Amino acid sequence: MKLLIFGSTGGTGRHILEQALEQGHTVTAFVRNPSKLSLQHPNLKTYQGDVMNAESLAPAMEGQDAVLSALGSPANKVGVLRSQGTKNIIEAMESRGIRRLICQTSLGYGDSLKVLEKTSFVFRYIIVPFVLRKTFKDHELQESHIKRSKLDWVIVRPGNLTDTAKTGVYRHGFAATDKSIQVEVSRADVADFMLKQLNDRTYIHQTPGVSY
Repeated sequence: MKLLIFGSTGGTGRHILEQALEQGHTVTAFVRNPSKLSLQHPNLKTYQGDVMNAESLAPAMEGQDAVLSALGSPANKVGVLRSQGTKNIIEAMESRGIRRLICQTSLGYGDSLKVLEKTSFVFRYIIVPFVLRKTFKDHELQESHIKRSKLDWVIVRPGNLTDTAKTGVYRHGFAATDKSIQVEVSRADVADFMLKQLNDRTYIHQTPGVSY
Protein backbone atom coordinates (compact mmCIF):
# COMPACT_ATOMS: atom_id res chain seq x y z
CA MET A 1 0.00 0.00 0.00
CA LYS A 2 1.19 3.55 -0.71
CA LEU A 3 1.14 5.56 2.51
CA LEU A 4 1.63 9.24 3.28
CA ILE A 5 2.70 9.87 6.87
CA PHE A 6 2.52 13.17 8.74
CA GLY A 7 4.46 13.70 11.96
CA SER A 8 7.00 11.07 10.93
CA THR A 9 9.87 12.72 12.82
CA GLY A 10 7.94 12.69 16.11
CA GLY A 11 7.81 10.00 18.78
CA THR A 12 4.92 7.93 17.44
CA GLY A 13 5.47 8.93 13.83
CA ARG A 14 8.94 7.40 13.73
CA HIS A 15 7.48 4.06 14.81
CA ILE A 16 4.71 4.28 12.21
CA LEU A 17 7.33 4.96 9.56
CA GLU A 18 9.64 2.12 10.58
CA GLN A 19 6.87 -0.44 11.01
CA ALA A 20 5.20 0.53 7.73
CA LEU A 21 8.46 -0.08 5.88
CA GLU A 22 9.00 -3.39 7.71
CA GLN A 23 5.55 -4.46 6.52
CA GLY A 24 6.45 -3.73 2.90
CA HIS A 25 4.48 -0.53 2.35
CA THR A 26 5.72 2.23 0.05
CA VAL A 27 6.00 5.27 2.27
CA THR A 28 6.18 9.02 1.74
CA ALA A 29 7.20 11.00 4.82
CA PHE A 30 5.87 14.55 4.72
CA VAL A 31 8.43 16.64 6.62
CA ARG A 32 9.17 20.29 7.15
CA ASN A 33 12.85 19.60 7.84
CA PRO A 34 14.25 16.55 5.96
CA SER A 35 17.47 16.64 8.04
CA LYS A 36 15.45 15.34 11.01
CA LEU A 37 14.73 12.12 9.16
CA SER A 38 17.86 9.96 9.18
CA LEU A 39 16.21 6.70 8.12
CA GLN A 40 16.94 5.48 4.62
CA HIS A 41 15.06 2.72 2.80
CA PRO A 42 14.37 1.78 -0.86
CA ASN A 43 10.61 2.15 -0.25
CA LEU A 44 10.90 5.50 1.52
CA LYS A 45 10.83 8.95 0.00
CA THR A 46 10.52 12.31 1.68
CA TYR A 47 8.38 15.23 0.66
CA GLN A 48 9.35 18.60 2.09
CA GLY A 49 6.49 20.90 2.95
CA ASP A 50 4.59 22.64 5.72
CA VAL A 51 1.30 21.13 6.88
CA MET A 52 0.14 24.66 7.72
CA ASN A 53 0.54 25.62 4.07
CA ALA A 54 -2.43 24.02 2.32
CA GLU A 55 -0.91 24.48 -1.14
CA SER A 56 2.11 22.34 -0.27
CA LEU A 57 -0.03 19.31 0.59
CA ALA A 58 -1.83 18.45 -2.64
CA PRO A 59 1.21 17.27 -4.65
CA ALA A 60 2.23 14.88 -1.83
CA MET A 61 -1.19 13.21 -2.03
CA GLU A 62 -0.74 12.13 -5.62
CA GLY A 63 -1.02 8.34 -5.95
CA GLN A 64 -1.38 7.63 -2.22
CA ASP A 65 -3.74 4.94 -0.90
CA ALA A 66 -4.03 6.16 2.69
CA VAL A 67 -2.82 8.81 5.12
CA LEU A 68 -1.61 8.35 8.70
CA SER A 69 -1.13 11.35 10.96
CA ALA A 70 0.72 11.65 14.25
CA LEU A 71 1.01 15.43 14.20
CA GLY A 72 2.10 16.92 17.48
CA SER A 73 4.04 19.64 19.23
CA PRO A 74 5.42 20.21 22.74
CA ALA A 75 2.69 20.54 25.38
CA ASN A 76 3.92 24.00 26.33
CA LYS A 77 3.84 25.26 22.74
CA VAL A 78 0.58 27.06 22.05
CA GLY A 79 -0.71 26.73 18.51
CA VAL A 80 -3.13 25.11 16.10
CA LEU A 81 -0.82 22.66 14.36
CA ARG A 82 -3.08 19.68 15.02
CA SER A 83 -6.39 21.32 14.16
CA GLN A 84 -5.44 23.53 11.23
CA GLY A 85 -2.86 21.07 9.91
CA THR A 86 -5.42 18.26 9.98
CA LYS A 87 -8.03 20.48 8.30
CA ASN A 88 -5.55 21.11 5.49
CA ILE A 89 -4.80 17.38 5.22
CA ILE A 90 -8.50 16.53 4.98
CA GLU A 91 -9.11 19.07 2.22
CA ALA A 92 -6.10 17.83 0.25
CA MET A 93 -7.26 14.21 0.63
CA GLU A 94 -10.78 15.01 -0.51
CA SER A 95 -9.48 16.91 -3.52
CA ARG A 96 -7.45 13.84 -4.57
CA GLY A 97 -10.08 11.23 -3.73
CA ILE A 98 -8.07 9.57 -0.95
CA ARG A 99 -10.49 8.21 1.64
CA ARG A 100 -8.63 6.40 4.44
CA LEU A 101 -7.30 8.59 7.26
CA ILE A 102 -5.85 7.16 10.49
CA CYS A 103 -5.16 9.94 12.98
CA GLN A 104 -3.68 9.89 16.48
CA THR A 105 -5.16 12.21 19.10
CA SER A 106 -5.38 11.40 22.84
CA LEU A 107 -7.49 9.95 25.62
CA GLY A 108 -8.77 12.28 28.31
CA TYR A 109 -11.22 14.77 26.82
CA GLY A 110 -14.60 14.84 25.13
CA ASP A 111 -16.44 11.54 25.58
CA SER A 112 -13.27 9.94 26.97
CA LEU A 113 -12.99 12.38 29.88
CA LYS A 114 -13.86 9.78 32.52
CA VAL A 115 -10.66 7.90 31.74
CA LEU A 116 -8.80 10.56 33.74
CA GLU A 117 -10.23 9.06 36.90
CA LYS A 118 -7.60 6.34 36.50
CA THR A 119 -4.70 8.81 36.42
CA SER A 120 -2.75 10.34 39.28
CA PHE A 121 -3.95 13.37 41.27
CA VAL A 122 -1.15 15.51 39.82
CA PHE A 123 -1.95 14.53 36.23
CA ARG A 124 -5.71 14.92 36.64
CA TYR A 125 -5.83 18.18 38.58
CA ILE A 126 -2.61 19.98 37.65
CA ILE A 127 -1.16 18.73 34.36
CA VAL A 128 -4.45 18.39 32.44
CA PRO A 129 -6.13 21.68 33.41
CA PHE A 130 -2.98 23.82 33.40
CA VAL A 131 -0.34 22.22 31.14
CA LEU A 132 -2.46 20.29 28.63
CA ARG A 133 -5.59 22.46 28.54
CA LYS A 134 -4.76 24.20 25.26
CA THR A 135 -3.38 21.02 23.73
CA PHE A 136 -6.62 19.17 24.48
CA LYS A 137 -8.66 22.07 23.05
CA ASP A 138 -6.69 21.80 19.83
CA HIS A 139 -7.25 18.02 19.81
CA GLU A 140 -10.99 18.60 20.18
CA LEU A 141 -11.04 20.97 17.22
CA GLN A 142 -8.86 18.54 15.26
CA GLU A 143 -11.31 15.72 15.89
CA SER A 144 -14.29 17.89 14.93
CA HIS A 145 -12.71 18.56 11.52
CA ILE A 146 -12.18 14.84 10.99
CA LYS A 147 -15.70 13.88 12.05
CA ARG A 148 -17.24 16.40 9.65
CA SER A 149 -15.21 15.10 6.72
CA LYS A 150 -16.32 12.68 4.03
CA LEU A 151 -13.37 10.39 4.70
CA ASP A 152 -13.20 6.82 6.00
CA TRP A 153 -11.51 7.94 9.19
CA VAL A 154 -10.35 6.32 12.40
CA ILE A 155 -9.34 8.53 15.33
CA VAL A 156 -6.91 6.64 17.57
CA ARG A 157 -6.82 7.84 21.19
CA PRO A 158 -3.85 6.46 23.15
CA GLY A 159 -3.27 6.81 26.87
CA ASN A 160 -0.08 8.40 28.22
CA LEU A 161 2.66 7.59 25.73
CA THR A 162 5.83 5.76 26.78
CA ASP A 163 9.05 4.83 24.99
CA THR A 164 8.93 1.17 25.99
CA ALA A 165 9.19 -1.60 23.41
CA LYS A 166 6.43 -2.83 21.13
CA THR A 167 4.51 -5.71 22.71
CA GLY A 168 1.60 -6.19 20.30
CA VAL A 169 -0.53 -6.84 23.39
CA TYR A 170 -2.80 -3.95 24.36
CA ARG A 171 -6.46 -3.02 24.86
CA HIS A 172 -8.49 -1.06 22.32
CA GLY A 173 -12.06 0.07 21.85
CA PHE A 174 -12.81 0.03 25.60
CA ALA A 175 -15.33 2.26 27.37
CA ALA A 176 -13.99 5.40 29.04
CA THR A 177 -15.35 4.05 32.33
CA ASP A 178 -13.33 0.82 32.09
CA LYS A 179 -11.41 0.64 35.38
CA SER A 180 -9.09 -2.13 34.21
CA ILE A 181 -7.02 -0.02 31.81
CA GLN A 182 -3.67 1.51 32.84
CA VAL A 183 -4.08 4.70 30.75
CA GLU A 184 -0.62 4.29 29.26
CA VAL A 185 0.77 2.60 26.17
CA SER A 186 4.02 2.60 24.20
CA ARG A 187 4.37 4.68 21.06
CA ALA A 188 5.45 1.52 19.25
CA ASP A 189 2.20 -0.24 20.14
CA VAL A 190 0.15 2.78 19.07
CA ALA A 191 1.91 2.65 15.71
CA ASP A 192 1.12 -1.07 15.48
CA PHE A 193 -2.58 -0.40 16.10
CA MET A 194 -2.74 2.50 13.65
CA LEU A 195 -1.24 0.45 10.84
CA LYS A 196 -3.69 -2.39 11.50
CA GLN A 197 -6.53 0.03 10.78
CA LEU A 198 -5.48 0.23 7.14
CA ASN A 199 -7.08 -3.14 6.42
CA ASP A 200 -9.65 -3.35 9.20
CA ARG A 201 -12.99 -1.56 9.02
CA THR A 202 -14.03 -2.31 12.61
CA TYR A 203 -13.40 1.23 13.81
CA ILE A 204 -14.32 3.27 10.73
CA HIS A 205 -15.89 6.55 11.95
CA GLN A 206 -15.03 5.67 15.54
CA THR A 207 -12.57 6.87 18.22
CA PRO A 208 -11.03 3.76 19.80
CA GLY A 209 -8.83 4.23 22.85
CA VAL A 210 -5.57 2.30 23.11
CA SER A 211 -4.02 1.35 26.45
CA TYR A 212 -2.52 -1.47 28.47
